[in-house]
Amino acid sequence: MIDPGPGILLIADPFLKDPNFLRTVVFLCESNDEGSFGFVINRPYESTLDELIPDAAGYSIPVYYGGPVQLDTIHFLHQYPDDIPGGQEIMKGVYWGGSFEKAVEMIKSGRIDLNRIRFYIGYSGWDAGQLQSEMQEKTWLTVNANRQLVFHAQPGDIWKDALRQLGGEYEMMIHYPIDPQLN
Repeated sequence: MIDPGPGILLIADPFLKDPNFLRTVVFLCESNDEGSFGFVINRPYESTLDELIPDAAGYSIPVYYGGPVQLDTIHFLHQYPDDIPGGQEIMKGVYWGGSFEKAVEMIKSGRIDLNRIRFYIGYSGWDAGQLQSEMQEKTWLTVNANRQLVFHAQPGDIWKDALRQLGGEYEMMIHYPIDPQLN
C-alpha cells in the first residue's frame, strides 16, 4: 500500500460499515503530521449546484458529497489552472479550489467542459494520527489517483475501478457483499 498523501485515493474496505464512507473513494488533497483532508469522489449529493448557489441559477450541475465535515461549504476540483486563479495543484493536472466566482463565470460563458470540474459539499477530514490509525486497522486501501478516476464519467463505478487498478486479490473485492453475514 502507498502512504497517504496528496493525489492518493483512499478506497474504503468492502466491509467498512461507517455510513459516511461505505464503498467510497476519497481523493486526498493533503496529509501530514497535522492531519489529512480530501473529498469523497463517488457519492452524488441530492442537490445540484444551482440549488445550492444562487449565482449558478439555471446550471443544474451535479454536486458530490465530499464528506461529513462542514456541509455548509462548497469545494471543487478542476483541470483549469490557467483560467481559474488561486487553485492548488494536488497532482499533475488536478487542482483544488481557486476563484469560485471565476469558475461560475466560465460555466455561464460555456468555457468549461463540465467533465473537467467537480463540485463537492463538505469534505473528509482526519485529525493528526487518525488516518494513520485507520490505515493500520486496514480501513482503507490506497492507490495513486489519476484524472480518469477523479473525473470519472460514471462516478458510481469509481470504487470498483479503483479496486481494479490495484489488481490481483483486490479486484475480487468488487464482488464482496456489503455485509457477509447476510450472504
